[in-house]
Amino acid sequence: MTTAPTRRFWSPFFWAPLWLVLAAGLFGGIPTLAADAPAVDRLVGTRVGDFRLTNVVTGDETWFYGLAMGNRVFGQLLGMRQVKAAVLVFVSPGCPLGDKYLPRLAELAKAYEAKGVLFFGVASGAGETAEELKAWATEQQVAIPILHDVGNKLADAVMVERSNEAILVDLRGTMRYRGAIDDQYGYDVSLPEPRHTWLVDAIDAVLDGNPKRIDPRATPVQGCRLTKVAPEKSKLADLERVRPTSSVIAAWLDEHDPAPPIDGLVTWTGDVAGILQAKCQSCHRPGQVGGFSLLSYDDAYAHSAMLGEVVENRRMPPWHADPRHGHFANVRRLSAADRATLLKWVADGAPRGEGEEPAPRTFPEGWTIGTPDLVFEIPEPTTIPAQGTMPYVNISVPTNFTEDMWVQAAEAVPGDHGIVHHIIVYVDAPGQPRGRGPDGFGHLCGYAPGDMPSVYPEGTAKRIPAGSTLRFQIHYTPNGRATTDRSKVGLILAKEPPKREALTVGIANPRFLIPAGASAHPVQSEVPVKRPTRLLSFMPHMHLRGKAFRYTLEQPGRDAEILLDVPAFDFGWQSYYTLAESRDLEPGSRIVCDALFDNSSANLANPDPTKDVLWGEQTWEEMMIGYIDVDFPRDDAGSDAD
Repeated sequence: MTTAPTRRFWSPFFWAPLWLVLAAGLFGGIPTLAADAPAVDRLVGTRVGDFRLTNVVTGDETWFYGLAMGNRVFGQLLGMRQVKAAVLVFVSPGCPLGDKYLPRLAELAKAYEAKGVLFFGVASGAGETAEELKAWATEQQVAIPILHDVGNKLADAVMVERSNEAILVDLRGTMRYRGAIDDQYGYDVSLPEPRHTWLVDAIDAVLDGNPKRIDPRATPVQGCRLTKVAPEKSKLADLERVRPTSSVIAAWLDEHDPAPPIDGLVTWTGDVAGILQAKCQSCHRPGQVGGFSLLSYDDAYAHSAMLGEVVENRRMPPWHADPRHGHFANVRRLSAADRATLLKWVADGAPRGEGEEPAPRTFPEGWTIGTPDLVFEIPEPTTIPAQGTMPYVNISVPTNFTEDMWVQAAEAVPGDHGIVHHIIVYVDAPGQPRGRGPDGFGHLCGYAPGDMPSVYPEGTAKRIPAGSTLRFQIHYTPNGRATTDRSKVGLILAKEPPKREALTVGIANPRFLIPAGASAHPVQSEVPVKRPTRLLSFMPHMHLRGKAFRYTLEQPGRDAEILLDVPAFDFGWQSYYTLAESRDLEPGSRIVCDALFDNSSANLANPDPTKDVLWGEQTWEEMMIGYIDVDFPRDDAGSDAD
């Protein structure tokens, strides 16, 4: 990152991938944070999210992730400084303890400048204007840049509550130390010299390439409590969880699957309970993503008006595949008769009816795949700040498997649905490269808003090699409250060694630019078929600007065939589409994915229609991945009989 006038600053989206490559996968242990007593070492070992803050004296913008550009060959050719670490010290003008440390910070910044360590002061207090901060910095002759953290977004993101707290970040963006600068000044102490130089010791350890020797990793801070404004409302707070089906699909269904007449009285006991059990209760029950329960008559009656609305506009049950292409085993769409029955029940006042209702449907606690044989949970709670940007968190959990295990079904479950954007669980096998993101290799299962367990047909399973670890890659989206999360994954094991091995492949294109204002910008990706393979399922993935997604099979000498078409992609509900019958793919074929993105103001979920958009981790950036599940004959199947 360079500190440069905004008018001459390069686009952050061009440079962000360089930093993401540099920073990927380098996380330490995740500390526990109690709501009433934040852990001293909170977030130490995790990557600090990107930010852009203005220098109150010069008016220049500092782009945090851009500091790494000087470490790249191109940056060196431009004469940009190399950066080995950055120190963020939170300041509060007028705080007596803070003012005492200003000369110390000037000394440290000068001493470490040639070694590639940059110092920044961060002002996060509510009511502090840029003009007031500039006047204070000028009067105090502050020797380090003072950055204005408007709305205390950065302070919340790194969970800072007091001035004088220093945060040391290494060249990979990982927080290595947080806490006091030293122990010379305190509430009731003023020493001639410090007895402990914690920040200096930590900086030296990072520069020596040995951050593990930093001890302690964090220290309590004595400074002035920062006055803060309430965290901003989440960008996703007002986004409809599930969007209605496309008008094209609705019109086709009305013509080809019209609603039959429903005669007589429709009741809960005689008609409705069974439909809701089959189509709704897997999500609409306590602890699940549905938001409210539909297990009982009282539940359904209380929400009957809303139920009628979402059934009428085909928003529920969520299913976005065009019925003209493909046949799917897990289709959630209501039949015309069931839809007409529910709508008449609501129109008639939602009567209970006479007699006994059907026996209640039972569900395994917390799971949709059934009761798992094995459950792996993140060992310690992950701390989630109230606001700010959180880079992906990677946490490895050992399986302790002494032999290869075969997984028939796998499901990732968030500890807190409100702050988990998605989870991908990778298998990191001994001696093998770690599973990578877009291509899907090493992918065990995932979670996103919607229905995403991985379930394989009889005779097919995914392999977890002996000695593997499961790596949870989790994208958290702070929603205005500090909290913790312990996500988990459940596995159902194959009852006998399978004949075929399953694999998840991501057909991705990360090289795109979606122009500002574009209403239907196309992006395409493809993958060739190089060996006899069987296609099992699909899962398209985009972010808030995703509009439509299509998979097409192209085979030599044949017409192209649409395998799945999702004309109204729904970020709020990203479904797996499991084929009713698996499809054989011949070598020489290829699967082509075509996506459309809506970056216009007509897209109500668009974070900013005035910005060009590139590939990125965060929800307001974009991704284009067409996941598929395939299987193929095991090369070692005969060895199971030995």
